[in-house]
Amino acid sequence: MRSQELQELEDLLKNWAPSPAKEAFLRLRKALEALEGVEISFKARPGITYSLRGKHPQQNKRPLFVMIDVIDDDPSNRWLSVCFYDALISDPKELGNFVPGGLLGEDARCFDLEDFKEELLAYLEERLSEAYQRASQEGS
Repeated sequence: MRSQELQELEDLLKNWAPSPAKEAFLRLRKALEALEGVEISFKARPGITYSLRGKHPQQNKRPLFVMIDVIDDDPSNRWLSVCFYDALISDPKELGNFVPGGLLGEDARCFDLEDFKEELLAYLEERLSEAYQRASQEGS
């Protein structure tokens, strides 16, 4: 992550009041950072979204494998939308929403979190690992 992106991320976290959504974001960030060699970027669009993105180092077909968005239309009531390319994950419990063209123009599977839900977070950590593994096969 570039230093400016890291500073923007730290600013978000510093100014984000404690909440279940913040705790869920921190947990997903930690899970993303634990993936070997993952390339992380952060895009801040205050009032719209803050977007944490993960890319596998061997991935050339797509610019990312996960987008963890903090929805910021109401900063006092932020929530998360975690999106994967539909082709990179399974959803055996059917907890995600299929979004045609929803991730950079490709079909996506998105999961909304308004609270810290242990079962859903564990499920999303599994999806992170799955998408990371499948993205590793997207070399040139």
